Order: sequence, then C-alpha cells, then structure tokens
Amino acid sequence: MSNTNPLTHFDAEGQAHMVDVADKEVTWRVARAAGRIAMKEETLQLILSGNAKKGDVLGVARIAAIQAAKQTATLIPLCHPLLLTRVAVEFSIDEKASAIMIETTVETLSRTGVEMETLTAASVGLLTIYDMCKAADKAMRITDIRLLEKSGGKSGHFVAK
Repeated sequence: MSNTNPLTHFDAEGQAHMVDVADKEVTWRVARAAGRIAMKEETLQLILSGNAKKGDVLGVARIAAIQAAKQTATLIPLCHPLLLTRVAVEFSIDEKASAIMIETTVETLSRTGVEMETLTAASVGLLTIYDMCKAADKAMRITDIRLLEKSGGKSGHFVAK
C-alpha cells in the first residue's frame, strides 16, 4: 500500500517517523526566514542606545539565533542533525512602528533542507530580545515568523508571496 499522505513525517500506517533521506542527492540548500517583535517606543530606544540592563540585546540575540540553528535537531524531534555551512542573522529597525525585524539565512550541503533551522533561528533570536527586555516591556509581541525562501533539493525553489 503506497503512502499518499502529503505529510512526510507519517508512514502508511500513520505512525510518526524520521523521513529516510538516504536516496536523496546531496545539494547546496539555502533557506531564509523572518519575523518581527513590536514593543514600546521606550523599549526600542533602550535597545538602540545600548543601555539595556542585560547588555547588547541585538548582539546576544544574533548569537542565540546562530546557536538555535545549530541545535534544531535537538529541539524538533523528527529533524535530521545537519552540518551547517553558514548561518547569518540580520536585524532591521522600524522606528515608526517601534519594531525590530529579524532575517536569518541558513545554508548546508546535505540531503535535506534547512527550513526548520532558519525558522528556529528567527524564533529564538526574537525570543532572546523578549527575554532581555521583558523587565522593561512585558507586552512585546512576536509576530510574522515565516519562511521567506528555500532552494535546493527535489522540491526546488520556493519564494513566499
């Protein structure tokens, strides 16, 4: 009986399993993700001035995002452990909306993609900003975490609209 279920992490009997990637070709794979954290204007100014109580908020969030990408397989049960060749983290500031956007890029030469790694990096980067600034602003909102683009592998190139 063939499995026509589009959810690849379930076998024909509906049991959860790690996808077998042994027959897949090793290709260069890249994925980008983004997200945003909105906050009070005073909180954003605290971050930008470098006077946050816990230190360089964006510097620590960048390192946290990189570490998160590297630890994805330990956090998401059915993810394959991957040797990442590059993790990049960029922040942009929207002073008008009092928000910080994160964009992460993860690359590997592998048999499976790095979508989960880049999404995990973006999520943890934003969570770190929240953690470092929660004493000043518990009402911060993390939103819009999403895959922007992925390339490599059999499923080809995806770009979010």
